[in-house]
Amino acid sequence: MRSIKSFSRLTGAVYFFIALAGVFGISYVPELVVLGDTEATINSLLANTTTIRWAIVAALLTQIGHLVLVLMLHRILAPVSTAAANLMVIFVLVGVPIAMLNEASYGVVLALLPRAEASASLILAFVEFHAYGIVIVQIFWGLWLFPFGYLIYKSDFLPKIIGVTLMIGCFGYLTDSVIYFFDPNFSIKFAIYLFWGELIVLTWLIIKGVNVEKWKLQSDESLSVT
Repeated sequence: MRSIKSFSRLTGAVYFFIALAGVFGISYVPELVVLGDTEATINSLLANTTTIRWAIVAALLTQIGHLVLVLMLHRILAPVSTAAANLMVIFVLVGVPIAMLNEASYGVVLALLPRAEASASLILAFVEFHAYGIVIVQIFWGLWLFPFGYLIYKSDFLPKIIGVTLMIGCFGYLTDSVIYFFDPNFSIKFAIYLFWGELIVLTWLIIKGVNVEKWKLQSDESLSVT
């Protein structure tokens, strides 16, 4: 029984790693873009090629970590609903390869940078292509949160309010994706304001973990039903 508490805390630690690596991997390169100034953008990219490579590595590690995380969460939350836990995994399994392939865009950018004078427009096109790829994978970053939040809400061993915040966060990601396709320059990013649900759940898992007795009871109940 004690092992599930340790396991849930380890799950929170994995989630924390993903959050840190993800923020760096996703947000660093866009910060190098100088809107309306191609030359300044190219110079900024050229001056930070090593860090761009690290951003790619961080993004790839984030996706590998996401796979590990969702399988760990499946073990914890499957007693609540196997179907919902499986759906959570499916959304991640679809999103991860999209996100990993999207990093190839930055690989092309790095390959073109030595010929920046002749390839400036192409470099910027691949930077923008990566941004659209993020918007697509963001759909799945949102979708997986709904069954995740639902499972926590229906569980007896984690606070229900955390589940509610995660389900709300789902719509933040989806809203941002839809808006971006119609207006890429729209300044408000709803996912940023609704991301706190994920911060709460990873913090709770690290500090408190699951309620062991209630998890065991719900696990036994699910086994008796099956």
